[in-house]
Amino acid sequence: MRKVIGIGETILDIIFRNLQPTAAVPGGSVFNGIVSLARAGIPVCFLSETGNDQVGRIILQFMRDNGLSTEHVNVFPDGKSPVSLAFLNDRNDAEYIFYKDYPKQRLDVNFPTINESDIVIVGSYYALNPVLRDKITELLERAREMHAIIYYDPNFRSSHKEEAIKLAPTIIENLEYAHIVRGSADDFFYMYGSRDADKIYRDRIKFYCDNFLCTAGSEQISLRTRTVQKNYPIPPIEAVSTVGAGDNFNAGIIYGLLKYDVRYDDLPNLSEDQWDKIVACGIQFAADACQNVGNSISPELASTLITNH
Repeated sequence: MRKVIGIGETILDIIFRNLQPTAAVPGGSVFNGIVSLARAGIPVCFLSETGNDQVGRIILQFMRDNGLSTEHVNVFPDGKSPVSLAFLNDRNDAEYIFYKDYPKQRLDVNFPTINESDIVIVGSYYALNPVLRDKITELLERAREMHAIIYYDPNFRSSHKEEAIKLAPTIIENLEYAHIVRGSADDFFYMYGSRDADKIYRDRIKFYCDNFLCTAGSEQISLRTRTVQKNYPIPPIEAVSTVGAGDNFNAGIIYGLLKYDVRYDDLPNLSEDQWDKIVACGIQFAADACQNVGNSISPELASTLITNH
């Protein structure tokens, strides 16, 4: 049975609407997608860290409640579990403030076994942070050796745009490891000063990674590979919160790769028809996540996926 291995931060998202806190939900970019996959009945492993405090205990309990093992989570005794405040605007898009107090020793965890055609997902500043780089590289090296599929979401926030040039070599290294890169137009704007999917693929991605997906909020999704160039419209929905939209698009793409049994050796030759089915899963997961204040797909959608899987 193939599994999905994610590495990333866990954080407690406190969500504000009209300047009042309305929900507190465990989150983290890779984490949100991994929770959705676990709910959909996919075997998952998640590598992370949290503090030995009330927030950490909420996160660990949330993982257990969602069928996620906590054996690869480093609970650190010094420092505090990270928290983010997400302020939703009239369109339910979020603006964030992060509070972090990590210890010196980071991510002291054992890696799970990686098998051929497992899927490893990395992303965000977590995959660029110099303090964690050795651990990230070690995981990516193992994945590469085992012919696992590596999925990279840069999730590059405006708070890091001043560092884009300094981080460029690490971003390139991640692109070289990746078999699929998915980012938002905003990510690439903060990284490269462009939102044009064709230009980004041609000038920044193609040389390192063949398969590229670019999302742009409620606008179209752009797919660029060696053989398929296609744009997908997004059906209009009433969004409650867009906090986990991109993370769950990632989860849906990964779900599609597993559902349609796309393996490491199949990736270079995927047809337009196969991509259509995979992208449809991404759209389904993202749309569902936007319709609730959790950061992952709803138990209702998850139950239909488990019966169909």
